[in-house]
Amino acid sequence: MRSIWKGAISFGLVTIPVKLYSATEQKDVTFHQVHREDGGRIRYKRVCTQDGQEVPYADIAKGYELPTGEIVVLTDEDFEDLPLSTSRRIDVLQFAPAAQIDPIYFAKSYYLEPDAQGAKPYVLLRNALESSGQVAVVKVALRQRESLATLRVRDGVFVLETMLWPDEIRTPDFGFLEEDIEVRPQELQMAESLISTMESDFDPGEYHDTYREALQQVIEAKVAGKEVIPAREEEEAGPAVDLMAALRASVEAAKREREGGGAKPKKPAAKSADKPKDEEKAPAKRRPRKTA
Repeated sequence: MRSIWKGAISFGLVTIPVKLYSATEQKDVTFHQVHREDGGRIRYKRVCTQDGQEVPYADIAKGYELPTGEIVVLTDEDFEDLPLSTSRRIDVLQFAPAAQIDPIYFAKSYYLEPDAQGAKPYVLLRNALESSGQVAVVKVALRQRESLATLRVRDGVFVLETMLWPDEIRTPDFGFLEEDIEVRPQELQMAESLISTMESDFDPGEYHDTYREALQQVIEAKVAGKEVIPAREEEEAGPAVDLMAALRASVEAAKREREGGGAKPKKPAAKSADKPKDEEKAPAKRRPRKTA
């Protein structure tokens, strides 16, 4: 990994020089826009909409559009007077329980590595923070943007997680929140039973990007000149006929999966799941939905 920023953690009177690295990377399959006929790369030109002329990058400025459609042009000198810290410091503002910070605030994660002379204070703060069970709330300026962030410990390393500002979090405004939707106690109990049945320790290694893997296989097949066999489309499940039956079937399927049966959940029947096996094979008849 290559460091993308150098600075220091400022903790009281203690300064810890660190290097910053991106902690994550996207594994998307990347494409170029090309000419379908000959595969030539497509290039774009920066053209002014006023005179139609191509504009050199050195002549391009930042413009802010007003509601009237007028443009305010900002120069480099305008940005120089803004109160953006250039001290390259990660200032610790406070310590707080991690549970008090909603994950929706987190934007991007970075690793922090200490310089040689900062290893001891780095380990000291790391151990103290880890034993406290809290996270440090900090402020940092990265890429011409000031952000709140948190410092926490993962695998013995500080992780800096930049955060969105409160006014960048949208308020959910959906119609169903104003509706009086009744949930029966039996339905709630069955849903809780389903959650309990499917509960297990999270292991991210159990999951993988099946779409990216399939796309890579298509590309490799084209390179090798082989015939590509289209993937089978899974049958879409229809709307649940009976919520209780659907939940009960999901609980039973989850139990079979945990016991090693590996059976896939079937579509819920219109009646109780406690039916003879020969009746389970018969297609379920749909009943009209009940209106509120």
